[in-house]
Amino acid sequence: MKSVRVLSPSGMLGAGWDHATIERGIALGADVISIDGGSTDSGPYYLGSATPKTTAKAVARDLRSLLTAAAGAGIPVIVGSCGTSGTDSGVDWVAGIAAEVMASEGLDLKVAKIYSEQDASGLKEHLDAGRVHPLPPLGPLRAETLESCTHIVGVMGHEPIVAALRAGAQLVLAGRATDTALAAAYPLMKGMPAGPTWHAAKIVECGGQCTSNPRAGGVLATIDAGGFTIEPLDPAAACTPILVAAHMLYETVNPFEMREPDGVLDVRDARYIAVDDRIVRVEGSNFHVADQYTIKLEGTRITGYETMSFSAIRDPLVLGDIDAWADLMRAMISQRVRHTLGLADDEYAFDLRLYGHNAVLGDLEPESGPPREVGVMLLVNAPDQATATAVAKVANPLMLHLPTPGMDYLPSFAFASSPAEVERGAAYEFVLNHVVDCDSPMSLFRMQIGEKSDA
Repeated sequence: MKSVRVLSPSGMLGAGWDHATIERGIALGADVISIDGGSTDSGPYYLGSATPKTTAKAVARDLRSLLTAAAGAGIPVIVGSCGTSGTDSGVDWVAGIAAEVMASEGLDLKVAKIYSEQDASGLKEHLDAGRVHPLPPLGPLRAETLESCTHIVGVMGHEPIVAALRAGAQLVLAGRATDTALAAAYPLMKGMPAGPTWHAAKIVECGGQCTSNPRAGGVLATIDAGGFTIEPLDPAAACTPILVAAHMLYETVNPFEMREPDGVLDVRDARYIAVDDRIVRVEGSNFHVADQYTIKLEGTRITGYETMSFSAIRDPLVLGDIDAWADLMRAMISQRVRHTLGLADDEYAFDLRLYGHNAVLGDLEPESGPPREVGVMLLVNAPDQATATAVAKVANPLMLHLPTPGMDYLPSFAFASSPAEVERGAAYEFVLNHVVDCDSPMSLFRMQIGEKSDA
């Protein structure tokens, strides 16, 4: 093939799009459709609990759009990081939805499932052999950290996806994968050069985000021996050299480099050229093969159980010195919990965030002067749910009526809900940001190829 066209409909399966943009991509000659099914963007909960962020109906809607279009064109569909975090149950969840869609649409597609979840005992063997290395800011991995994880996934590169495509898969459902591997797999399999392929994959990973109207739909990347072009699927949207080049600033440590399991994309010499007022050509991208193939690990563990309470303040005297009021609130909560529940400060934790004042930027907030209104969020973390809720209940009267030291009346604030205490369940944290040296790109992954219509 002299060129390969990759259709990227959106940044995430379940986000939705106008089906007309998919039809246009097919009409423009798309050879493959690739889309991400999740990421770590929304925090550790989804991996920790193996819960999808998206709703099944939204995923079904998007799969129906993609599978009917792809089946009609005879091209494959690739979905990665299924179920948001790429756990084995996430792959099976998307596969089940796909099976229902195919049955209802009368489609007969061969499905490949690639599992990326890792077992702690197997990883400990790699750890003992010195094959596991930390990425900043974490330090050396300890075996007990692996044992504490509720779920661990390996972030696959393009090779397992290529293996599934070579085995005849028309729908590839992959566990956790790099966002770029999904779009890069088919062009690399067809012999396109690594530099343009990986760079194009990076640009299209979020669909229309590199266009003048990200809400309007996805993009089509055409990769050839000398570079690639990017075209929006909505005729009213446009790509410009600045919009395309800017996507290398997105989710990268270095705007000129991006590490994949098998090497590094280098765009220092890339040139961004406007073909017309809506299509951009990119040339000069390079890819440097690494000396060691590595797979990144992501893992989460439970940090405790959370209860949240939220109230809103409009009282101008409180807002006139809201920081002093917050300091008093923190001291009063600690004091009352100690006297009422008998808990020391190290037996639980709480966070008081002032939305409308400095909850987002904290000490970096450039604005001065009192806010007009503040939402006060109390987030309690404890070893069990009952304790977290008990602490929040002790704080309830303070969240409703705490005056500043200089006030001669009892103010009233507004709770956002009744009951005021909302139990959030288990809270998770990421504890793995490490890579494993691998002899084979397939060694940490398992593939299952089904018969047609057998997801």
